Amino acid sequence: MVRPQTYKKIKGHWADFGKLASRRSSFVLMICALVLALICSIGLALSMGQVSVSFGDAMQIVVNQMFGISLDHPGGTLPAGAVDIIWNIRFPRVLLAMIVGAGLALCGTVMQSFVQNPLADPYILGISSGASLGATFSIMLGIGTASLAGSMGVAFWAFIGALGAAGAVMILANLGGKISSAKLVLMGTVVNALCSACSNFIIYMASNSEGIRSVTFWTMGSLASAHWDSLPLVGSITAAAAFFFIVQSRVLNTMLMGDEAAVTLGMNMKAYRGLYMVISSVLTGTLVATCGIIGFVGLIIPHIARSMVGSDHKRLLPVSILFSAIFLIWTDVLARTVIPNSELPIGIVTALLGAPMLMYMLLKKNYGFGGN
Repeated sequence: MVRPQTYKKIKGHWADFGKLASRRSSFVLMICALVLALICSIGLALSMGQVSVSFGDAMQIVVNQMFGISLDHPGGTLPAGAVDIIWNIRFPRVLLAMIVGAGLALCGTVMQSFVQNPLADPYILGISSGASLGATFSIMLGIGTASLAGSMGVAFWAFIGALGAAGAVMILANLGGKISSAKLVLMGTVVNALCSACSNFIIYMASNSEGIRSVTFWTMGSLASAHWDSLPLVGSITAAAAFFFIVQSRVLNTMLMGDEAAVTLGMNMKAYRGLYMVISSVLTGTLVATCGIIGFVGLIIPHIARSMVGSDHKRLLPVSILFSAIFLIWTDVLARTVIPNSELPIGIVTALLGAPMLMYMLLKKNYGFGGN
């Protein structure tokens, strides 16, 4: 005969098992829904733009170019202009939006964990201002135009500036003792102010109206420079970083508990934090060099994903990556279609959408950061 206490324990274990299975099923369904939404978003975004191309024609062009399969078209052969627009302009642009969105959300989620600050984003370590300084150097002073680096344009110098700023933050945060999350944020603010001051000084002294316009447009972000040749590099770096950080989910969960708890569990916080900073800086520098500064994505998307699946990074990172990829695809569609015969910098659109969303998140009473 089973004792009442034993029966209660068995019943409790079955209830816990049922809850765990239900949570896993819900998470798998959510991932499947997001992947399906991402595929649909890519297809629909290809048919939207200043030049009207039907969804069916866009899909036919993609299938033909990817697999060499020619489908029947009611109007005969598709015009060459539509093929160029879909395959050479819109498709690489939509894929770049997906990659950049995924990368920014990944960096934002990781940085919010290892600096333990809900306001952290990919640019908190002065990376955006460092990249702006590098781009300003290239645009206003024409540095390196005759060298190999000059052939890579503004992107090369923006990447150098981003990595230089991140390196300066790491060196400064190491001075006088161990790195802490507070020192990282404060040193990021210092480097950010210094780089911004240097950029403004160069712009003021150069007195180049065309250069000022170029710098301003670059700092607001754009995906218009997307082309097939640039996708493999930025895509492979983003994919490698995503795989690495998803594998490191347990470490990121422990970091959210605070330095003392992490050290008590035997974790070398200095080594992990330095490694994560280097990888995040390389990824952010690559993204900024490719498409300029796109704000708010790396800040708000992790919070939205956290409100959906909680603070466990094993669930949080995949949801953030997929949700952000979908978000930036549609933000880019809005940026290139909202004004006839013109295009808004995507950074303006993300800020206009992101600010109300962040305000809603902050006012939401049942939302907490790190499980608090």
